[in-house]
Amino acid sequence: MNRQTENLHLQRELLTPEGIPLHLQLAGAGERAAAFLIDAFIIVLVLIILSLASFFASLSTTPEIMEVVWLLGFFVLRNFYFSFFEIGARAATPGKRLLGLRVTARNGGRLRANAVIARNAMRELEIFLPLSFLFASGASGVDGWLILLGLIWSGLFLFFPMFNRDRLRIGDFIAGTWVIQIPKIKLQTDMSDHNVSGVGFDFNSKQLSAYGIHELQVLEKVLRLKKPEAIASVAERIRTKIKWIKQKKENDLDFLNAYYSGLRKTLESKLLFGVRRKDKYHKV
Repeated sequence: MNRQTENLHLQRELLTPEGIPLHLQLAGAGERAAAFLIDAFIIVLVLIILSLASFFASLSTTPEIMEVVWLLGFFVLRNFYFSFFEIGARAATPGKRLLGLRVTARNGGRLRANAVIARNAMRELEIFLPLSFLFASGASGVDGWLILLGLIWSGLFLFFPMFNRDRLRIGDFIAGTWVIQIPKIKLQTDMSDHNVSGVGFDFNSKQLSAYGIHELQVLEKVLRLKKPEAIASVAERIRTKIKWIKQKKENDLDFLNAYYSGLRKTLESKLLFGVRRKDKYHKV
C-alpha cells in the first residue's frame, strides 16, 4: 500500500454532538513509530545527561544516593513523559509535534486527563514489557521458553496497530483516543463553486471567530433555502458584525458561501482541540 492509498484509507468523518462533521486524517503506523522513536531519543538523551551528572556528583557524595536519584529520574521519564505533554493544550509530545500529530478523543469531545493517563499506562505492556523480556534473554537462570512466551505475548500488544483499520494501540482502544494529523487550516476561505461575481474573500481570524456553532447551522439553512430576501438580510448583518466593507461587484450569496466555508473550517479546527463555541455569546 503506497502513501496516497494509505492516506485515503485513514480518512475519517466524525460527527460531533452539535452535528458538525469533522474530517480527520489518522496518523499512519509509520508516522506513529517515527514520533515514538524521536521521543525515545529525547528520553535516552536526558538519561545520558542525568547519568553524567550523577557520575560527577558521586565524586563528592555517596554513590548510593546518586543511584537513587538516577533511578528516580528514569522512573519519572518512563511513566510521566508522554502523559505530561499529551495532557497539555497541544495534546502532543515533542515527537508528535515535529511530525504534525496530536491525540484527540474519538467521540469528538474534549481530551480528558484520565484518557491520556489510561492510554499511556498501557505503554508499559506494549513497549517496556517486551524490552524487559529482551534484556532478560541475556540473564542467567532464565528459562528460554518463558522468555519466548513473554515475547510472543508482548508482541500481540506491540503489533496491535497493524491489525485494525484505525491504527489504534491497545492504549487508544481503552482510552477512546485517536492519533491524527493536525489539519493545516487556512484562514483564507475557499472560493465557492457558485461564485459568479469573481470577487475574492479574505477573512482574518477575528472575523472568523465572531460566530459559533449555532450561527453556522442557521447560515447553512439560509444557504440551502436560497431565499433572496433572507440572503440579503443575513449578509448585511454579518458584514456589520465583522466590520466587512462590501466590495464592488460583490454578490451576497458569494459572500455568505465564502464566510460559511471559513467559519466552518475555523470551528472544525477548534473542535479538534476540544474548544466548542456554542454561539456568538459564548466566550471561550
